[in-house]
Amino acid sequence: MPQIVAADHLPNLLAPGQSVFVQASTGEPAELLAALAAAPEASRGVHYVGCLVPGINRTDPAAFHPEARLTTFFVQAELQASFAAGRVRFLPLHYSGISAYIKSLPPMDLALIQVSPPDAEGMCSLGLSVDFVPMIFQAAKCIVAEVNRRMPALPGSPRVPYDALHYVVECDRPLLELPTGGLPDTVATIGGRVAELIGDGDTIQIGIGKLPAAILSGLGDRRDLGLHGGMVTDEVAELVDVGALSGTRKSIDTGKMVCGAAIGTSRVFDWVVGRDDLLFRPADYTHNVPVIASIDNFVSINSVLEVDLTGQANAETMAGRQISGTGGLVDFVRGARMANNGRSILALSATAARGSISRIVPQLPAGAAVSCPRADIDYVVTEHGAARLKDKSVDERAEALIAVADPAFRDELASQWTELRRQMAG
Repeated sequence: MPQIVAADHLPNLLAPGQSVFVQASTGEPAELLAALAAAPEASRGVHYVGCLVPGINRTDPAAFHPEARLTTFFVQAELQASFAAGRVRFLPLHYSGISAYIKSLPPMDLALIQVSPPDAEGMCSLGLSVDFVPMIFQAAKCIVAEVNRRMPALPGSPRVPYDALHYVVECDRPLLELPTGGLPDTVATIGGRVAELIGDGDTIQIGIGKLPAAILSGLGDRRDLGLHGGMVTDEVAELVDVGALSGTRKSIDTGKMVCGAAIGTSRVFDWVVGRDDLLFRPADYTHNVPVIASIDNFVSINSVLEVDLTGQANAETMAGRQISGTGGLVDFVRGARMANNGRSILALSATAARGSISRIVPQLPAGAAVSCPRADIDYVVTEHGAARLKDKSVDERAEALIAVADPAFRDELASQWTELRRQMAG
């Protein structure tokens, strides 16, 4: 049986040189992290590992102590100071690569996770967020679980034995929320453009944020859509409730929605309770390229920051500054490319800075990450239309991308492409 302790007991379990896994997404054990933040000396020499999700996970374990370190896979705003100070070890990996990396690590000294209260059979549920916990759980030397009364036990989420936990901190706190907010007109227009590319029976993968929300809001009149991806959101719940998303035509996991986490507000958190058509799976399944490729009519939908005229896309740096990570983008893009009638869509607004900067650029600038290589790209969608680049020549790509750029920049882009094309020819 685990030992039930108060959260402030956790710092006593840490020692210099230890490795500590931190669950992320909506499964973040917030009370455990707060206890560590309140006892900074406990993190001296401790190496934290976790895939902290931008917009949701705002606690920086590397900031607990000047000698604490963090290995992670995104560099969001909350990690910038530690990243600049050299305390964050940023690994630019796809989600499939993160899974392989985590499996390759020696057993963690501690794993900090969040679970539901145990049921009558003595089993706890990972609930709303599977994350990378199943890859860590069996091998970790010590499991410290925040048992949150508000974390639901879900039929399709992995269960872990209560007796396998070493320490338990009981709590009753709200789950981490990420509301979408209002949709600007440009975002709504892009959402409509993307929605036009999705038909009845397609299986979709979608991210979080305003643009994915706008896309989903345009799919209410579709039928038999499926879901396989990283998350379910408030907007996914709406699609199911209006009869648009059922999964009945999926070539695998037929009739089931597959995701890694529920991310949103109480709308989706309440909606998932009791559903047996929703499967929560770890990233080595949700982001497994061969699995994705086996799904007929799979449509991957992601947003990026800029695309150059050859089709290279940057989703994670701005003016050379790392502001995010690759995430699952390329896993889904490549899976979609291999799937029968698969498609991938990269969406972005045509301009930034109130229309003064084009986000369709002649070349990605120095310091920009190539988050999606040109060999993988398929559709690029802006508020001005959709450009299909798959199997197109460099000249055909440039022409198609200029056509969906903001009209104010098209002539300049065409002139710049003429010079770039000359350079290509030597």
